[in-house]
Amino acid sequence: MIRVDVYENNVDQAIRSLKKKLNREGSFKEIKRRQNFEKPCQTKRKARIEAVRRERKRQRIARSKY
Repeated sequence: MIRVDVYENNVDQAIRSLKKKLNREGSFKEIKRRQNFEKPCQTKRKARIEAVRRERKRQRIARSKY
């Protein structure tokens, strides 16, 4: 349960704070992911592509250290 306090009737600040908390929690990603059905093979493919991307980034960072 996310809680956001509103101080001095500053609703804009409270909305920004709420969005930041939801983003950190991953709620926006989850909502986008659930909007359209995705076949299991597509889910696995995305995970594989993401793993390759992470590995390339890790290697690029390791090369730049030397």
